[in-house]
Amino acid sequence: MSDQPSPLHLRLPATSANLGPGFDSLGLALALYLTIDATLGGPEGVFHIDATGRDARQCEVMENNLILTTYVDILANLGMLAQPLRVCVQNEIPLGMGLGSSAAALLAGVFLANHFGSLGWSGQQILEEACRREGHPDNVSACFHGGMTVSAMSKGLVTTATYSDNINWRLLLALPSESLSTHKARALLPEKYSRADAVANIQATALLVSAFALKRGDLLHAAMHDRIHQPYRIQACPLLARLLPLSGENGILGVALSGAGPSVLLIVDAAKPSADVIATIHEAAGSPVEVIETMIAMGAFQQPDS
Repeated sequence: MSDQPSPLHLRLPATSANLGPGFDSLGLALALYLTIDATLGGPEGVFHIDATGRDARQCEVMENNLILTTYVDILANLGMLAQPLRVCVQNEIPLGMGLGSSAAALLAGVFLANHFGSLGWSGQQILEEACRREGHPDNVSACFHGGMTVSAMSKGLVTTATYSDNINWRLLLALPSESLSTHKARALLPEKYSRADAVANIQATALLVSAFALKRGDLLHAAMHDRIHQPYRIQACPLLARLLPLSGENGILGVALSGAGPSVLLIVDAAKPSADVIATIHEAAGSPVEVIETMIAMGAFQQPDS
């Protein structure tokens, strides 16, 4: 029998991080997926990617491909040569829109290194390696665990708590036509904040976690207020300014920038007809936007479970 690793199937959800006031600490898994099937031995002994779905051409670009560079770099750091892979990608996650596409790709690369390098890492080790590489834990932790995941990282160690059971709020994502790089969005933030801003966000974050734990949609309007990142990014994400006033109206429970933007996440009462809310979004946006309806998702799935 061959000792070579078997093919690996991965499914990783999109994420909406920085959730309201939860900067670098709260993330929500979305039922839009990066699905990967990987086998050893690319054609002619080189790496190869076949991609379908959203932004397929970008997903097939080999140069600086985050999935493959992560896979190769992890094994190189361990003194191992990464064997060429043939990777089939089916992508549903919009790229560059604040929906965790890079976190999903990075986490996929860690899974590939663990599996095809026969590293034997635990799930916690996989999570922590990906969070260290990402630099902050909110997207990666939500992608790994699913649901609404709270995460804290200290000295490379990651602690998480996840809320996912029987939360039936609907999620709508409003996507403008132009993307925004995370690097540019980070550069918009100040180095220091006032005590008043810090206290306001601590209060709102505690309330937001309580809203998910208690499944209290009525808390979301107040709980998703932010004074740490959204006010500084709103000029680069004008759709946010147009949609924030919808919070608390027409079945919309809460509104927040998704990740670093420019997409906007709206949490909606499940009893409210989607068509009515989508029409409200289009009217408020004032310019063409794509609206995606989705739901809270489970976390990363791999088969075989190594």
